[in-house]
Amino acid sequence: MSDLELVVIDVQPGVAMESQSGLQALRPRIFGALMRPKGQGTGTAAIVMHPTSNFMGHYLLEPLAGRGIACLGLNSRYAGNDTMLLMETVLQDLGAGVKWLRAQGYRKVVLVGNSGGAALSAFYQSQAESLTATHFVDGLPTHLSPADLPPVDGLMLSAAHPGRSRLLAEWLDPSVIDEADPLATDPAFDLYATSEPVPFSQDFVARFRAAQLARRDRIEAGVRARLRMLRGTPGAPSDQTFLVYRTHSDPRFLDISLDANDRPVGSIWGDARTVNYAANAMGRFNTLRSWLSQWSSGSQADGPACLARTSVPALLMTHTADGSTFPSTAALWREAGSHRLTEVQVKGGNHYLAGQPDLINQSADAMEAWLQQNV
Repeated sequence: MSDLELVVIDVQPGVAMESQSGLQALRPRIFGALMRPKGQGTGTAAIVMHPTSNFMGHYLLEPLAGRGIACLGLNSRYAGNDTMLLMETVLQDLGAGVKWLRAQGYRKVVLVGNSGGAALSAFYQSQAESLTATHFVDGLPTHLSPADLPPVDGLMLSAAHPGRSRLLAEWLDPSVIDEADPLATDPAFDLYATSEPVPFSQDFVARFRAAQLARRDRIEAGVRARLRMLRGTPGAPSDQTFLVYRTHSDPRFLDISLDANDRPVGSIWGDARTVNYAANAMGRFNTLRSWLSQWSSGSQADGPACLARTSVPALLMTHTADGSTFPSTAALWREAGSHRLTEVQVKGGNHYLAGQPDLINQSADAMEAWLQQNV
């Protein structure tokens, strides 16, 4: 049995109007749920955190605590809403969680980077070891200091996305021909209505990928131009919102011979076409600054690149039936972690280990064994 505790941590204020709640803006706080091993001391604690997902009920909290590892499911200030998310500011929130655990007396602290939390964890530790993110991608200062970012003792990456910028570049729908019209389509690149047979040809995939990057670059150029205009106009706002339509189009959703693993056809979120056209999906709502921080080619939160700049041991849990991380994804992490990285395959594991309690326990067992040997 384990004990669950609500954790409330004050954090530094972010940008103006970051929250529509006056109380949160005046006294910003983050919230977490700490599962303590019952009757055990303060040896090792883990933080599982995502830039936007609510991890206070994460499936690893109780299994890790049951194995003697305190686990804090911590939310960032952007939980449930990434419209204004700045990855550099999330580092302050994660750092506040690390400092809080250290203050409780935990001798070892590790980060569990699950899904989109993987790139965040790698970004955090890279900056904790050598702070380079002194400015946001848009050029404004982050006001980060080494005191905000105490280093951790290890990284455990599970169903690990390589980062928001890489993910969006591979999921943007290249058939969009008018950024103001969610229905305007070039049929040559409409993945869900194309006449291209599955499995897709190498030529089609290459042209599709090139068109995705071209669309990403057009959006990015427009964002930078708009920011320059705003900053050059007296009295103009410092930022503004905009929409990016159709952000869920990857040939691997329909052709499982591409980057083959044990996944079924489709998206981890249901019918891929429905997700692509949904009113709310990944990267749909943005500000100019948040787009550059999260989704752009200039994002500082590229997971493998950040992991390569760290020195701590790392564990990679590869889910072999994951529909959103693939063998090529694992290869990026493997190369970045080099000799410091241990890889464990979770055979048949879907992205969320949904409906797979035995695999959750297997994952927790592997994490416990790795921690005993490496941290």
